[in-house]
Order: sequence, then structure tokens, then C-alpha cells
Amino acid sequence: MTEKYRDSLEHQPGVGEVQIANEVVSSIAGISASEVEGVDSMAGGFTNELAGKFGMKNLSRGVKVEVKDDSATVDLAIYMKYGYNIPKTCMQVQEKVAQAINSMTGLKVKKVNVRIVGVSTAQEG
Repeated sequence: MTEKYRDSLEHQPGVGEVQIANEVVSSIAGISASEVEGVDSMAGGFTNELAGKFGMKNLSRGVKVEVKDDSATVDLAIYMKYGYNIPKTCMQVQEKVAQAINSMTGLKVKKVNVRIVGVSTAQEG
């Protein structure tokens, strides 16, 4: 389902309106969270894990976005890398996700809730 978000273009006669699908906002959140040092991966359900085995990437896995009017609430489920400070890393995730969504879509981010679902002990090779 596509939610309507209006940008400054709406105020210019004859230009039109901008629409951004919820999946786009979810993808922005997932990508930006994955870029934070200490985050191993986003959590996903069985469908996402199965898709990953066949080479399909779901950039919004482990992300739930709720958009109302011009604001968003984001819920993330992530796996952390072993040895990283969880509160500090989660704060960085919250800041980076909120900033990315705001700068790319113009939405105000009310909350970024982070749920740690596991810790990865795999060593980089």
C-alpha cells in the first residue's frame, strides 16, 4: 500500500505530488542501520531467510515502519556483532536511521525502536 507524502513540489502549481511507498522508507531504514559499525545484520523471518538463500535481497527485512501524516515510527530487529557496546551502537543506529529517513523523504521520525535479537560470534575471514 502506498502512503502519500507531500514535498515542497506540491506548493508549485502544475508540478504534481510526490508519493513514497512504505517499502522505500523501510529499505532506507534497513540500509542505514546495516551501515553502523557493530551491527552484524538485520533480523528476518523464515521467508526472508529463504529468499536470502536464493540470492534475493530484501533490504527492509527486520524493519517495520508506521507512517502517519508527515511522521514515521520505525521498529528494527538486528543482530549485533560480539564485543560492541550495545547501548552506544543502538544510539548510533537510531540517529543514523532517523537522519537518513528525514533527509531522503522529508518525514519527521518520531521514534526508532531497536530490538537486539541476537549476537553474532562469527569471525571475519
